[in-house]
Amino acid sequence: MSADVKLVSRHTEVYEPCDDSFALVDALLADRKNLLQHKPTLCMEVGCGSGYVITSLAIMLGQDLDGLQYIATDINPHAVRVTRETLEAHGVHAEVICDNVASGLERRLEGMIDVIVVNPPYVPTPEDEVGKDGIASAWAGGENGRSVINRILPVADKLLSNRGWLYMLTLAANNPREICNIMRKKGYASRIVVQRSTEEESLHVIKFWRDAESESKQKK
Repeated sequence: MSADVKLVSRHTEVYEPCDDSFALVDALLADRKNLLQHKPTLCMEVGCGSGYVITSLAIMLGQDLDGLQYIATDINPHAVRVTRETLEAHGVHAEVICDNVASGLERRLEGMIDVIVVNPPYVPTPEDEVGKDGIASAWAGGENGRSVINRILPVADKLLSNRGWLYMLTLAANNPREICNIMRKKGYASRIVVQRSTEEESLHVIKFWRDAESESKQKK
């Protein structure tokens, strides 16, 4: 099965699907059987951009799980509009919100999200480029490409339910092993679902899930 998502809406200030987007969707497809067995009730994409990933996820799961709802967020208002139009064109629905790293939703949705997917701004850049308006917000990741990733991790931890899963795309330069260690200290196990090298970068899609054994080790 594949998620056949066509871009029906574009904007010069919205990041279009590329190798990283495709790798994240391929990881979700590779884990689709587990996702269906998991039976999530609320899924979220942080940084939805064009809407390609959240639309793909809704297509691959939407017909098989009753009552499943989707939320997508982006700091870029143009991306919010494009995502809404992409979802609508494919007959799927998500609540799309203009928000910075979903931090505004922590209180409302704390402990409620069963699946979070995120293709963060991971490109190493000067810190003053992080969070700028427009399309630069989609890739500018600051020192080692970690500035936004490091802000997302505690927000995801707060939003995820006890059985929550996080799928995050990272670059080799982001030090994925260190990211896994940070999450291990929060009680998460992890594995690489997809690893892909392009001419320009080495991509990893990491899946995190709450793990009682990891958590107990941290408490000892």
